[in-house]
Amino acid sequence: MYSSLSRVEFLYNLTRLKLPAVRSMENRDDFLSILPFLPLIRRSTAVFWPPTVVEALKSLSKGPSHSNVNSGHLFSIAVSDLRSSLGEYTLSPSASLGFSVFFDDLMSKDEAGKWFKEVLPRLADLLLRLPELLETHYDNAAGFCGMETGLRLLGSQQPGIVLLSQELIAALLVCALFCLFPTTNRGAERLPPINFDSLFVCLYEFYDLNQEHKIKCLVHYFEKICMDMPSGNVSFERKVLPLKNSQSHIAYPEPVFWSKSTVSLCQFKVLSSGLIEDQSVEALEVDFANKYIGGGALSRGCVQEEIRFMINPELIVSILFLPSMADNEAIEIVGAQRFSNYSGYAKSFRFCGHHEDNSSVDTMGRRKTRIIAIDALCSPGKRQYKLDCLLRETNKAFCGFLDQRKHQLHQNLFDESKNGISTREDPSASSQEDEESRQHHLETQNIKSQSDQCPNHEERIGVATGNWGCGAFGGDPEIKAVIQWLAVSQALRPFIWYYTFNLEPLQKLEHVVQWILAHEWSVGELWSILVEYSAQRVSGKTRVGFFKWLLPSLHADDPMVPDELGTM
Repeated sequence: MYSSLSRVEFLYNLTRLKLPAVRSMENRDDFLSILPFLPLIRRSTAVFWPPTVVEALKSLSKGPSHSNVNSGHLFSIAVSDLRSSLGEYTLSPSASLGFSVFFDDLMSKDEAGKWFKEVLPRLADLLLRLPELLETHYDNAAGFCGMETGLRLLGSQQPGIVLLSQELIAALLVCALFCLFPTTNRGAERLPPINFDSLFVCLYEFYDLNQEHKIKCLVHYFEKICMDMPSGNVSFERKVLPLKNSQSHIAYPEPVFWSKSTVSLCQFKVLSSGLIEDQSVEALEVDFANKYIGGGALSRGCVQEEIRFMINPELIVSILFLPSMADNEAIEIVGAQRFSNYSGYAKSFRFCGHHEDNSSVDTMGRRKTRIIAIDALCSPGKRQYKLDCLLRETNKAFCGFLDQRKHQLHQNLFDESKNGISTREDPSASSQEDEESRQHHLETQNIKSQSDQCPNHEERIGVATGNWGCGAFGGDPEIKAVIQWLAVSQALRPFIWYYTFNLEPLQKLEHVVQWILAHEWSVGELWSILVEYSAQRVSGKTRVGFFKWLLPSLHADDPMVPDELGTM
């Protein structure tokens, strides 16, 4: 059973068994760590809304005929009053005006009528149930094998998983819409703001159509969950490559790890059109993340990460409890449902209606949508070619793509390369090798081949990515493509699907990939070539891109290119 399930799924299934009563909330370290960041109060073993908040939410839940909240202006006043009851400042004037602009001016009369008569009352009712949803969550968040799944502050260098029901996520996101989360101490914990007030401030102060359509995506989400509350789960995992050697985890690799790797490069498919979130095979979908998860999703940002957070709004809840990522960390989110279709990018982004998410569901009730947040170096300039920056970027991607359950298998591969054993030679060639060593070697070969016949479903899951760390972040797209290929291969993933978005520097990516595969380079060999090129860029010995440096004859009008590649 364990071999065919991920570790998370296996432990989750254990929680469904009959277990002793869990410890009370007041004694739970996970609950106590997140409590200062929740808008609730604790009394003994339970959490509550303050009485004034309960009264206001009950009024809202009965509809505008009782609460008189039937406009964006009055909604902003209700939100300000709720914030005051929780000891927070009232909404800023710009946020209040932003609420008015959206709900009173940008929404049609019919849409606004439905929102205030049907949607807002149900959202208020969901907020009233937040304490109950939290208690149920902690009752089910038993820990095994040293792993907890309860909602908690999942701090830096703390690998772990938080598993939340979609209903609890919805309630927490309503808190964000109502701007109820405490704002103090978040900066001290390297947590960005999670309340939605900045969205409405930006709508009013820096109006742009893309900002309006970002809010439309979120409003659509709230409308849909009020009509039909999803019943699945979403997991949020902080992944860490320990900075010191560990018996149970692969540590942060040094350059020798990469230069000595004999792992074969995986399949590489280049796609000039299409989107990462629309690819047809199950894969780790890369989020070109800010080190603060979500980036500018709740302010003015509207590029790859921010768009993903708008069309999959459940991702936003990660901002509540996941502080910024260090160089040796990544975040994996499994199960977030997509609610919106869209067109455009950045300034041209537009909400295009409902998206029917037909993703299959795993044994934990999570949709098989796996999003990997990895943050690239920002504006690295020429230093991106230095060895420490190459190592940082490769290890960052490796952390995101790695399944740490394969620790021992990776260690075996690395030990062999350190000892000068070639994993390409026939293990039966040496008559000196005993049966145990031959068996070990054969197992290593089998892992390295990344066969689709492997019974572990996780090992069939590749990576869907694109121009990570390029664009506004200023990375070299040719280098970043190679770095991700190295990381995907070393993580023993079977394939990488690379969406170029028609970026001009990557027009020859397919030719370069096929040339490298034809020469059967290992991860270590490609890494060493990349390091050699980068050293020449740093020293000024070359100024050409990596592809042209590697294959000087590779020009668009060079008749030798098809002939050379045709020999493969």
